[in-house]
Amino acid sequence: MEHTGTIFDIRRFCIHDGPGIRTTVFFKGCPLDCWWCHNPEGRSATIEAVRVKGTESPVHSSFGHVVTVSEVVGEVLRDEPFYDQSGGGVTFSGGEPMSQIDFLDELLTSCKRSGLHCTIDTCGYAPSADLERIRDRVDLFLFDLKLMDPAAHQTYTGVSNMSILSNLASLADLGCPVEVRVPLIPGITDTRENLGAILNFLRPHRSLRRISLLPYNKLGQDKIERFNLPRRRLHLDSQNSEQLQQKAALFQECGFEIRIGG
Repeated sequence: MEHTGTIFDIRRFCIHDGPGIRTTVFFKGCPLDCWWCHNPEGRSATIEAVRVKGTESPVHSSFGHVVTVSEVVGEVLRDEPFYDQSGGGVTFSGGEPMSQIDFLDELLTSCKRSGLHCTIDTCGYAPSADLERIRDRVDLFLFDLKLMDPAAHQTYTGVSNMSILSNLASLADLGCPVEVRVPLIPGITDTRENLGAILNFLRPHRSLRRISLLPYNKLGQDKIERFNLPRRRLHLDSQNSEQLQQKAALFQECGFEIRIGG
């Protein structure tokens, strides 16, 4: 019997979730509780009823639905010609796809059987055995690296960063294709101290040279307000172009390949 999983969205024609044109499947549920979460509707593992703010009266809706592996793969394969032309494929994101490991495992097997390029967008917080279980079917890991200080990571995400750093180092040592993504949260992750610590961690791992710096935007906060989600409210401003270039220069001076944005 095939596995089922809970997702909250499938988006087509994505161009920031890996190479080429992609279809991104968003898993419901994440073990982290980041203050700045970009997809707050994916935080809870359960299907959530929400009230969408309207111009006259709130509209009742929900986030999340249960799907089978074959249903997801069928949706993904609808755009196969675009993957072939652009070098794209499928990306599993969230939420956190590793939090539904049996569902993810079967999805990867089915997608690889169909010849698809498979990317996983992950926070890295997962048992090492789960990463080992799936890594041979993953063509690219988009791996978030947020905070190096253990206490700060615990405060701002709700979990320790010990397994995250260990998993990233293991993927690098095994030569797995990894692009590190650093969300630049003003005054939290984008400080010179934190970025310097990230540089010091990455420098010995010669395979980790592709870095995406993700500017802060208010989309997650807008969703919280619009859907009245029980999530933390932040009041932060996005970085300007000059500030972003200064942060990129820190990495470029050390020989890293930097991209600003996803």
